[in-house]
Amino acid sequence: MSGENEKPSLVYGEIKDNQNVLDLEKITIMKSAVDSEDVPMEHKIRLNQNGDDTNQTIKLYKRRWFIVLLFSSYSLCNSFQWIQYGIINNIFMRFYGVESFTIDWMSMIYMLTYIPFIFPVTWLLDKKGLRVIALVATAMNCAGTWIKVTSVRPNLFAVTMLGQFCCSLAQVFILGMPSKIASVWFGSEEVSTACSIGVFGNQLGIAIGFLVPPILVPNVEDMDQLAYHISIMFYITAGVATLLFLLVVMVFQERPELPPTQAQATARCISPEQYSYTASILRLLRNKPFLLLILTYGLNVGCFYAVGTLLNRMIIEHYPGEELNAGRIGLTIIIAGMVGSLICGIWLDRTKTYKQTTLTVYLMSFVGMLVYAFTLSLGHLWVVFLTAGALGFFMTGYLPLGFEFGVELTYPECEGTSSGLLNCSAQVFGIMFTICQGKIIDNYGTLAGNIFLCVFLFIGSVLTGKDLFLMMVSCCVIP
Repeated sequence: MSGENEKPSLVYGEIKDNQNVLDLEKITIMKSAVDSEDVPMEHKIRLNQNGDDTNQTIKLYKRRWFIVLLFSSYSLCNSFQWIQYGIINNIFMRFYGVESFTIDWMSMIYMLTYIPFIFPVTWLLDKKGLRVIALVATAMNCAGTWIKVTSVRPNLFAVTMLGQFCCSLAQVFILGMPSKIASVWFGSEEVSTACSIGVFGNQLGIAIGFLVPPILVPNVEDMDQLAYHISIMFYITAGVATLLFLLVVMVFQERPELPPTQAQATARCISPEQYSYTASILRLLRNKPFLLLILTYGLNVGCFYAVGTLLNRMIIEHYPGEELNAGRIGLTIIIAGMVGSLICGIWLDRTKTYKQTTLTVYLMSFVGMLVYAFTLSLGHLWVVFLTAGALGFFMTGYLPLGFEFGVELTYPECEGTSSGLLNCSAQVFGIMFTICQGKIIDNYGTLAGNIFLCVFLFIGSVLTGKDLFLMMVSCCVIP
């Protein structure tokens, strides 16, 4: 990592789980036998903090997999609702009697809410821990779904917007949790896998959000029948959200009784006063390579948010009556992106070529967007499926790649803080691009709107390539 020669900072509740932790002074490891079926690995360590010796036992509990799967499930339930209005934009326009731009805000509210709340929520995660954050997230998500159940009347658009706002607020408590859960519950060789499971839940929820609403809510003329179909979708979502909330209340733990790694054992001996959240933010904002990544990450992911939000409008304009296929195309984008994420993760683990891989994926996102823009209007849906899949493979696949690169650039800072800043940039650009592309589509058509996004993907590619070029030059000049 970029901080390879530095000693890891003692961040309360989380220390990097890698070989650098061995640099911590006065830590001796002593092995002991396994004495429990629920504990596949166990050993003792002696910590010397301020002259005091402390014996702690390290254990890996089987329940850690249930914890991360539970988190992944309620993350899925929340992200499903991000796109459930936008993918059947034309149907909700007719039902509530509003403009398409108003329905676009049902997705953009997720982005807008994230921006002001991410910093207090990240601070709360550091101070109160995982269980409080999980309870608030699932409670807000559950409340939002039931508010939407009561809004299935054409004159109650404000109520359904309130429900969506509650769900968007829950999202702020969800997005920063995967890396924290992984570090608190999992061994050092499992952290990446656990984090991937948490992130995949969010992506899978978006995929289901593209696929299921067009199936549950067909474009029927009768308004009473349409209200019935919408209420069925809302009741199913509310039922799932309620079940997940109850599971979190009953079984979600703050942390295991005994730490899973040496790093977590050390972290438990550190006073909260030794960690300054504000100082961490200021250090990140002085990190020039990371600031450039914030910009380029925001450009790329902002384009993805715009494409996802406006996908229904783009497909329906060229293929009227194909709401179901619009959802399937969105599903194709996300599934291809999940495959891309997995391949990029394996590649990075083996090669550690963060900058080169990031540039390659960024360039291919630009090429994919360009091809998608010029083939959308050809009149062949199978072509759209192919080009959208290729676009999703690289554009959606870039999401976790950007997080990994951010951790590399900011080590040994807390992952939650760096990922929060990257997400904040993505939400800002997502709102800007969605509004601008929507207006361009209304006035000049889908081709002009997609070329608008291509321009910014090209700018992001140039900035990413410039950073790589400067790095190579500095390596040649400075021995």
